Amino acid sequence: MTHSIPDLLAHDGHIARVHGIRVGHYSDARRPTGCSVVLCPQGAVGGVDVRGAAPGTRETDLLDPSHLVQQVHGITLAGGSAWGLDAATGCVRWLEEQGAGLDIGVGRIPLVPAAVLFDVMLGDMRIRPDAAAGYAACQAASSERPAEGSVGAGAGAVVGKIFGAARAMKGGIGTASFTVDDVTVGALVACNALGDVYHPYSGQLLAGARTADGKQLLCSRDALLRGEEPRPILAGSNTTIGVVATDAQITKPQAQRLATVAHDGLARAINPVHTMSDGDTLFALGTGQAGKSLGLMTLFTLAAEAVAVATARAILLAQSVEVAGQAKLPSWSDWQG
Repeated sequence: MTHSIPDLLAHDGHIARVHGIRVGHYSDARRPTGCSVVLCPQGAVGGVDVRGAAPGTRETDLLDPSHLVQQVHGITLAGGSAWGLDAATGCVRWLEEQGAGLDIGVGRIPLVPAAVLFDVMLGDMRIRPDAAAGYAACQAASSERPAEGSVGAGAGAVVGKIFGAARAMKGGIGTASFTVDDVTVGALVACNALGDVYHPYSGQLLAGARTADGKQLLCSRDALLRGEEPRPILAGSNTTIGVVATDAQITKPQAQRLATVAHDGLARAINPVHTMSDGDTLFALGTGQAGKSLGLMTLFTLAAEAVAVATARAILLAQSVEVAGQAKLPSWSDWQG
């Protein structure tokens, strides 16, 4: 099996191949921001692992394996920093209209954990995903291949900000999946990392901090090892968030471990990762609709691979962005041109 950049670009797997999963995006035309939803209206066991030190999240406590609720009905990923958490409210409303949610006798309560990334420095920060945006993303959701690159929660994503935002590059959102013995594991990752992004197999630097003249990639890791001082960084102004989902039959504790191991995929593609200024958060969902499971070693390996490839695709498919009064943020495809 080869793992060249063309191979990553040709990867045809995606998270919506997981039985019971639908994905939708909403991108705001007024500035680079948006939200993405991963829906499982019939319910899925869930887990979460927050590795970054500056997260923005909602409803993550109910995913603790020791807590009462066993299933959730969707995950919302959004830009807009803390304001973007409101997008989950729209997702809850849409799911309720579909009759999905926890049965409480007098009605149903859809359970929709969420995580956000910081993209409010691109354009007017007063424009951010709200409940209407989350609802629109649900309306657009399907089991078809989700759009990737600078859309949805990845619309305003930026990577490589260690040496200043002016030397950064455009991030985005990507997806991937792998199937073994009719069990699929897929991932959807919105990459807004502080660090640089690498090819997860070859180690080739794809995007990140650029040199002072903006014409080449710096390699933040090597610069830090040389003793170069990073620029002061606003806490929470970076984050990679995502969902790893499977149609295997798994328990809630296993879903928690799936989220934990999935972070290995981020570590293969991002350096540095899980920093004090990132809110890196991965959710896990298990729909059980394959009717069987795999050995956990295989399941966890597929999860890490899917996250690594999805992260790389988020960068490879991102588009450059220009906002009035700000320098152009180039994308990986710009370097190829």
